[in-house]
Amino acid sequence: MKNTIKILISVLVFFFLSAYAQAQDIFPKPVSIENSNGSFEFNPQTYITADSRNGMNLSTFKILLNSYAGINIFVDNYSDSLNKTDNPHSIILLFDSTGKLSVPESYQLEVKTNNITIKGSETGVFRGLMTLFQLIQAVPQGYAKIPCMKIYDYPRFPYRGMHLDVARHFFPKEFVKKYIDYLAFYKMNTFHWHLTDDQGWRIEIKKYPKLTQTGAFRRGTLTGVYRDPSREYDTLSYGGYYAQSDIKDILSYAEQRHITVIPEIEMPGHSLAALASYPQLSCSGGPFEVAREWGVFEDVFCTKEKTLEFIEGVLAEVAELFPGKYIHIGGDEVPKTRWKKCPECQARMKKEGLKDEAELQSYFIHRAEKFLNSKGKSIIGWDEILEGGLAPNATVMSWQGIKGGIEAAKQNHNVIMTPGSHCYFDYYQGDPRFEPIAIGGYITAEKVYSYEPVPAELDADKQKYILGAQGNLWTEYIPDGKQVEYMIFPRICALSEVVWTPKELKDEKTFFDRIYRHFDFLNRIGVNYSKAILQMKSKVISLPGMNGVGLELIPAMPNSSVYYSMDGSVPNTKSNVYLNPVEIINSVTVKAVSVFNGEEQSTIEQTFHINKATGKSITLKEEPSKNYNTGGAFTLVDGILGRIPWYGKEWLGFSGNNLDAVIDLGAVMPFSTVKVDVLNAEASWIYLPSKIEILISEDGVNYTSVSFADAEQIKKQNREIAFISGNLTARYVRVIVTNLGKIPTGKPGEGYDAWLFVDEISIE
Repeated sequence: MKNTIKILISVLVFFFLSAYAQAQDIFPKPVSIENSNGSFEFNPQTYITADSRNGMNLSTFKILLNSYAGINIFVDNYSDSLNKTDNPHSIILLFDSTGKLSVPESYQLEVKTNNITIKGSETGVFRGLMTLFQLIQAVPQGYAKIPCMKIYDYPRFPYRGMHLDVARHFFPKEFVKKYIDYLAFYKMNTFHWHLTDDQGWRIEIKKYPKLTQTGAFRRGTLTGVYRDPSREYDTLSYGGYYAQSDIKDILSYAEQRHITVIPEIEMPGHSLAALASYPQLSCSGGPFEVAREWGVFEDVFCTKEKTLEFIEGVLAEVAELFPGKYIHIGGDEVPKTRWKKCPECQARMKKEGLKDEAELQSYFIHRAEKFLNSKGKSIIGWDEILEGGLAPNATVMSWQGIKGGIEAAKQNHNVIMTPGSHCYFDYYQGDPRFEPIAIGGYITAEKVYSYEPVPAELDADKQKYILGAQGNLWTEYIPDGKQVEYMIFPRICALSEVVWTPKELKDEKTFFDRIYRHFDFLNRIGVNYSKAILQMKSKVISLPGMNGVGLELIPAMPNSSVYYSMDGSVPNTKSNVYLNPVEIINSVTVKAVSVFNGEEQSTIEQTFHINKATGKSITLKEEPSKNYNTGGAFTLVDGILGRIPWYGKEWLGFSGNNLDAVIDLGAVMPFSTVKVDVLNAEASWIYLPSKIEILISEDGVNYTSVSFADAEQIKKQNREIAFISGNLTARYVRVIVTNLGKIPTGKPGEGYDAWLFVDEISIE
């Protein structure tokens, strides 16, 4: 057909669906959808046309449909003369020259009975094609039939990112491309590529060949959980790297999908792989080896001139390779131990008039920024680059909560929000007993969806500095691509809506139903996604006027049946039907199962330790960190002991702060023992408290101190539980658990605020 691209579309391997696509199930949800009568039906005569501005979009769309949907497109040519929108059985891609779609990345997609038209900028048209891609996937077996509709769409934020750490575990080029495809499907526009760390250097730098000859390989890897003191390692050589030709290939691939790639070259910390390659860049001279385990290491880049010249040599090649505006220089988790003892670092501080090592780190970052600015680039750094003074043109990634982002925005610096409370996809997304080993934490897809990137604390004139948000995937416990998929899906779907869809159009009430239906799409494109969102939920509630707690059981699917037992046995599906919260007034083990359409869907098992504090009213003087505050203060009296190895859901975490809790027993009563469950996990910067004090009161105003344990006494306690005993009578029990404070020299996280993790407070 003249002046057109002719295509023959054969829809292959369509299974399991029984209904046509619903536009409201597209992720991210479009800004505006107008439904109308009728549908567009694909057939062997369907063809696609595009003007020359959309030639790359068409080629990329052809590849994606063929790779993921079994749809074969035959392309002839395209022409700028195509301006009609009434060609029968056609898909028409048009560059918008009218200016009506002026919002960057905006598009208009219209489905009529005889054609489908997508208009916008080149990038906007591609975003529209990704909407069409989801619609085409969601059809029954046979030729695709898409309901007539008109969609107008644009993003809320200009920065919508996903991160992938390839240093801890290496992923081949073809999987990196697949990862970029996943970003494209959900209209993400930035791929943050974490290329260097202590455990591996993954980018070829021609000026410094040892970085990949030595730094890209380690002589073994931790096989267990890092927070377990008895660590074991394999002895297998592990590693890999991307040649510059590989990187150029991946960059071209990303460009075709309208995704910007931001490389991260870690400095001045997380640099053991580089120091193993060139030990003269350190303060001590080594020797070093590429790290076999995870964590933070004291050996970092020295601030001497030779090291800074090396950094500039690396960044020069990186700047030449990557066409984007930004280069990420890390800047996080930098112990200052070596700098404090290094004559050259101390001389640098004196020469530059720097008052401490925090300002020395800022000097290092300033030097890197000045060099990259000379190459036409801008830097991004983790929020630690605020320490000692922020570099003039730096963009901050706020990962330690939102405080760093707020501070940077108030200083008129651009900010990308990626707090560990909502955006760390290496955290557990379901009950750890049923999930693969993860680094810790607990972030469900629903929690990701609830995130609001613009902090309420920011004044209106500063909110413009929030560029968007990003999901991070650190790969300590993620050895292959299938596990990457498992950890990001379906959380990437939730995040895509956070950063694309207007805030007022998000709908948490329907999110679960939409995700559940979206699993069919994920099945079709062959994704190994997590089904943790289908796990039955439980909630412990208070029983006013009673001793103990109530247990609510909430199945994921509506119309499910739930059965339970209270003696640890397998629930009998012919009795013990769950109807109301289960009253738990004695120490028991509850097991429950949810059944949907006659099939067992999810199970729960929970042991309760009931005591006089269980279920009672409790107040905290200081709130825990948002990252570790899943159940609030009630977590401390819910009758559930935190599990070890730990994860975030069952513990309250305080960074540098103390726990100061008051429990109201409801009446004056006798007791003899107070137990405080505290966690010791130094590898994760979680330390035992420096002291614990128990105070009692009958009126809630006047308190008497009745017991005290110092650091030495706490360390002697069994299983990290502090026992404080005596013959006592009171209504109010106040428990003060004092944080260690700054982590001491020689310990993991030296110089940073220690974490205090507390769980159950028992009174017996």
